[in-house]
Amino acid sequence: MTVRRTMFGRPLRGVAFDVGVSVLVALVGLAGAANQPGGWAATLVGAGMAVALLFRRSHPSAVTVAVAALALVQVIAQWGPLAYDVAVLIALYSVVKYGERLRDGVLAGAVAAVGVLLAAAQTPGVVSWWVTALWYALVTGAVWLVALNVRTRRLYVLSLEERATTLEREREAESRAAVAEERTRIARELHDVVAHSMAVMIVQADGARFMLDRDPEQARTAVKVVADTGRQALEEMRRLVGVLRDAGPAVGADGLVVAADPEHRRLALAELPDLLARFGDAGLRIRGTVTGEPPALPPGLELTVYRVVQEALTNALKHAGVGAGVEVVLAYTAEAVVVRVVDDGRGRPLVSPTPSGGHGLLGMRERVTVYDGSLTAGTRPAGGWQVEVRLPLPSDPATEVIAA
Repeated sequence: MTVRRTMFGRPLRGVAFDVGVSVLVALVGLAGAANQPGGWAATLVGAGMAVALLFRRSHPSAVTVAVAALALVQVIAQWGPLAYDVAVLIALYSVVKYGERLRDGVLAGAVAAVGVLLAAAQTPGVVSWWVTALWYALVTGAVWLVALNVRTRRLYVLSLEERATTLEREREAESRAAVAEERTRIARELHDVVAHSMAVMIVQADGARFMLDRDPEQARTAVKVVADTGRQALEEMRRLVGVLRDAGPAVGADGLVVAADPEHRRLALAELPDLLARFGDAGLRIRGTVTGEPPALPPGLELTVYRVVQEALTNALKHAGVGAGVEVVLAYTAEAVVVRVVDDGRGRPLVSPTPSGGHGLLGMRERVTVYDGSLTAGTRPAGGWQVEVRLPLPSDPATEVIAA
C-alpha cells in the first residue's frame, strides 16, 4: 500500500497528529493570555514552544533544546509554571523516543530534573516546595520511562523489519544462485547430450557425401550411423527434458540431487560398450580396457564416468580426426575409479571441422569436482591428447545421488 507523504517527509497521519498537538499547546497559551503572569509575552513563549513541537519527530534533539531555552526564559522572568509548559513534557517524550542516541534522552532527563526544582521553587501554594518538586518529578519521571519503553519497542520492531528485509535479500540471493547453478547444470547436460552426437553425425554425413559415388554401401552405412546417432540423441534429450520438467527430486544438504528418476540412471556404465561402438562406427579405432573388480557405484558416479568418456571421445573425434587410435582405460582400485582416454592424434582432419564452444573440459571438471575428484588433460610428448580422471569411491557406495 502506498503511503501519502507531505513536505515534511513523513506520513500524513503523523504530521496531522503533530499539528494537532502544536495547535492544542498554542490554544492553551492563548486561553490564559489575559490572566497568566507575563501576559502576552508569556503567550509568545508558549507559541514558540508550540511551533517547535511541529518538528519533534524529525529533529527531536533540536526541538528539546528550543523548548528548554524558552522554558529557561520563563524561569528567568519568574512567571512560574504555566499551562503550556506541557510542551516541556512532550519534548522530553519525543527526544527519548525518536532521538538517534539514548544519551540525548538521558541528558534531556537531567535538564528536566533541574527544571523541576526551579519550577517547584516558583510555584505558589500552601504546600512545601519539596512536595511540589516531588509531584513534578513523579510526572516527569513517568513520562521519561513511558518514552523509554516505547523507544525500546520501536527499536525492536525496526530490528525485526530489518531482519526480515535482510532475510528477504538473502533468499533472493540464494534464488539467483540456484537459478545460475541450474542454468549451468542444464547447459552442461545439453552439451553432453548434443555435442558428441552432432560431432558424430557431422563426420558421418561428410563421409557419406564423399563416398556416395565411390562406395555406395559405405555411404549407406554412414547414413545409418547418422540416423542411429540422431535417435540416440533424441532419446537422451527426451530423458533430460523429462528430468527438468519433473516436480524436482529431493536435494540434499550437499547440493546433490537425491533419488533421481530411474530413466536417468539407465545412462551409466552398462551403456559404455554401446558408446564405444558408436564412436567406432564414426571412424575411431578404439581399444577399451577394464582393470580391477568393478564395485557397486552410486548412479551419479556412474553417470560422471560415462560423461567423461563420452566427452573425451567426442574431443578425439573432432580434433584427432577419423582413423585416430584411441585407448580407453577404466581402472578400479579400492580407493578410486580412474578413467584414462588417450588418442594418438593421427587421424584424418575433418573436411568441415565442427565448431567448438570450449565448454567440454569445463563441464568435465565441474562433474569431477562434485565428487572431489581430479582431472588432468593435455598433449602427449608422442603426439595426441590424454585425459585422465580420478574419482574417489564414496564410503557408502549405496548412496543414491547424482551430480546436480
